[in-house]
Amino acid sequence: MGDVGSGRAPGIVIRVARRKILRRTFFALLLAAEIAASPTGGGSIALAQTAFYSPVAINLSAYRPGALIRAEPMAGAPAAANAWRILYRSTGLHGEPIAVSGVVIVPRGVTPPGGRSIIAWAHPTTGIVAQCAPSLARVFFRSVQGLQEMTERGYAVAATDYPGLGTPEVHPYLVGDSEGKAVIDSVRAAHSVPGVGNNPSFAVWGHSQGGQAALFTGLLAANYAPELKLVGVAAAAPATDLRTLMLSDLDTSGGRNITAMTLWSWSRVYGASIADVVTPQAVPVIDRLANLCIERFFDALIRRGPTQALARSFLRVRDFADRQPWQTLLAQNTPAPLPARIPVFLAQGTADNLVSPSITLAYRDKLCRQGNAVALVMLPDTGHLFVARNAASAAIGWIADRFNGVSPPSNCGR
Repeated sequence: MGDVGSGRAPGIVIRVARRKILRRTFFALLLAAEIAASPTGGGSIALAQTAFYSPVAINLSAYRPGALIRAEPMAGAPAAANAWRILYRSTGLHGEPIAVSGVVIVPRGVTPPGGRSIIAWAHPTTGIVAQCAPSLARVFFRSVQGLQEMTERGYAVAATDYPGLGTPEVHPYLVGDSEGKAVIDSVRAAHSVPGVGNNPSFAVWGHSQGGQAALFTGLLAANYAPELKLVGVAAAAPATDLRTLMLSDLDTSGGRNITAMTLWSWSRVYGASIADVVTPQAVPVIDRLANLCIERFFDALIRRGPTQALARSFLRVRDFADRQPWQTLLAQNTPAPLPARIPVFLAQGTADNLVSPSITLAYRDKLCRQGNAVALVMLPDTGHLFVARNAASAAIGWIADRFNGVSPPSNCGR
C-alpha cells in the first residue's frame, strides 16, 4: 500500500493504517468463514418474521424427520443452478418435532438416473438468534465455500440454517446433536426439491461450528437416518475440543465471543445458570452480543465495544469448565472419533488463532487410532477466517472421489 516516503498524501497513509487496524479487528472477531456479504438490512430481518419461517399452525407431528414443509424459489444461485429456500421438519433436543430452515441448490439439466449425490454444507458461526440465519443473508451463495465447483460437478447442495436461525426458537449454539440432526434432515428434505431425485449418497462439508456439525453428522447418521449413505465427512478447523476453545481463547476477542454466545445459548436450551459463572456487569453485555449477527464487515465493529467490555469484566470463575453442569455439557458436545468406516478430510490453517492446529492434529490422531482413513491438509500461513475457502477445492475433490468409490487416502502416522 505504500508508506510515508512513497510520495502519497499523509491522509492516504492514515486511512490505509486505519483500514489495516479495522481489518485485524474484523479477523479477530469473526468466527465464520469468509462471508463476503453486503449488509443484511431490515428487509432480511423482516423476512425472518414472515410466515415462511414460522411453524405456527403447522402440526409438525404429522411430518416425518426430513419432510419438506414448504419451499420457495431463491434468487442469486450460481450459474446453471436453481435454488430454493426451504422449511423442513427435524428433531429437537428432547426428541420433539421442530421446524428448521435452509437452502437447497440444484444444477439445472436432466436429473441423473438414480438422482444426484448431495453435499450438505454446515455453516460456521453467523450468530445465535433468528435473524442471523444464513438463508437470510443477501449474498448467501458466496458464503458456501466451493459452491460453484459443487454444482459444476453435478451435486445438489443442502445448506441448513440449524435450529433457531430463521425459525423463532433459541439456537442451540455448538450443540452437536442439534446441528447433526439438522444437517441430516436437510439432506432428506433436499430429495423433495425438483431435480434432486432419491440418491441416498451424501457427504458433509463444514467449517468451524460447521466442522463440529459435520463430525456430529458422522456420529449420528447411521442410527438417525439408516436409509441414507454417508460417504465421507470433510471439516475445516472444526470445533473438536470445546473446553480448550472456551478457556484457552478467553484472552482473545474471538474466544470471548464464542464463550459468551455459548453461555447465553446453553443457559436457555439446557437451563444452566449463567449467573453462577459470569459477573453481574457482564450479563447485559452478553445479552447485547447474543442479539448481534456476524454476517458483514460492519458487524465486527458493532461487536467491538461489547467485546472490550467483557475484557474488563466477564467470568466470576475462570475454571467454569470444571463446574457442573458446564463440565458435562462441554464433554457432551465435544465430538468423539467417528465410526472407523467413515473416511475423514480435515483442513487446518497453521496461523489459526481460534482453533489451534494442535487441537485439530490431536483429533486427527484419535481418528487414526480409531482406524479411520484421514486425509489431513495443513495450510501454511492461513488463519481461521480463510481455511475453508482455501481448502474448498481439495475438500470437494476428495468428496468426489468418495462418491466415485475411490479408496480413501490417509496420511495417518505422518
